Amino acid sequence: MFDVLIIGSGVSGMSCALVLGSAKNKSFVVDKNIGIIAHQKTSSLQEAIINNAYGIAPGKLGAHLLTESIQHLSETYPHIKQIPVEKVLKIEGEFSDFTITTNKNTYKSKMIVVAIGYSNTFAIEGLMNYVEPHQKSLAEKQRIQLKNTDHKVAEGIYVTGTLAGWRSQVAIASGSGAAVATDILTLWNNGIQSQSHDSVKK
Repeated sequence: MFDVLIIGSGVSGMSCALVLGSAKNKSFVVDKNIGIIAHQKTSSLQEAIINNAYGIAPGKLGAHLLTESIQHLSETYPHIKQIPVEKVLKIEGEFSDFTITTNKNTYKSKMIVVAIGYSNTFAIEGLMNYVEPHQKSLAEKQRIQLKNTDHKVAEGIYVTGTLAGWRSQVAIASGSGAAVATDILTLWNNGIQSQSHDSVKK
């Protein structure tokens, strides 16, 4: 049983995972089981060149950023379980007892973060009732988003990045994933507002 399972490892999913991973020494996180389904094949970053994102060197290829982020997570926060090359097909259940079915396995999780793109090919059974036209994309592109309030789709289900209704910018997607991570940390901390920082003074 995962305490949270992140579906997707593009910018927003990896940002969420990195923030959750960095909180590993907090008393309310040490016993948490965190996982990420690290499927990147259809990420829009595969063909991107990034010149305008804070902290990323100009000319960085999106495809390289994707592979480097997986390595970053593995080396810095190895306690987060990475599940590679699986595609989620169905989500069943409710808060604290979700069943996630992929093309290869079945997993259980108390919470879910949906961090995949806003393509209209989205087809995760159990989430289709939340699909609506994307509010910040050109109508002719036929992009979609999941209905949500401040990233929350339903109890125990969060959405990040473009699928949350944000525009397709690396910096926005990264911030969206980090925001969801801090919401989860706050929930784990009994509602006390929480985030995760490192400092040279420590």
